[in-house]
Amino acid sequence: MPSLDRLGRSLQDLIAIVASLRKRGIGFRSLKEALDTTTPGGRLVFHVFAALAEFIRELIIEGTNEGLAAAKARGQRLGRPPAMTPEQVGHARALLTQPDASIASIARLLGVSRSTIYKYVPELKSSDDRQAIAAPAARAELTAGD
Repeated sequence: MPSLDRLGRSLQDLIAIVASLRKRGIGFRSLKEALDTTTPGGRLVFHVFAALAEFIRELIIEGTNEGLAAAKARGQRLGRPPAMTPEQVGHARALLTQPDASIASIARLLGVSRSTIYKYVPELKSSDDRQAIAAPAARAELTAGD
């Protein structure tokens, strides 16, 4: 095992894994931490190292959360940037009013996927709902052809 803290998500998880191995008669040996759970002393060292690994992981999580809170306080936008700008959404809506424009062609034109178009134009649930977006004149033209 490269590192004890990579084996489980928490101290309870590590202990459960090693206990499960022990019940099946399997010993656990970590080469990086140089411990062997087949002996009482090895099990003690395992628990100490597991507790330290969980403590370090919690410190990392705490530091990350503090950094995120500080970034939010500075007004920085967190996470992935939006796939479409408001201008692109407006352009997509304008293109959707044209009866010959397909969602796939609009997505290609804007450089996004079809699912992104559906995400940013929520009223576009299916290809039949394009009429709800169309202007009244275009809507009358679409229904007149049916």
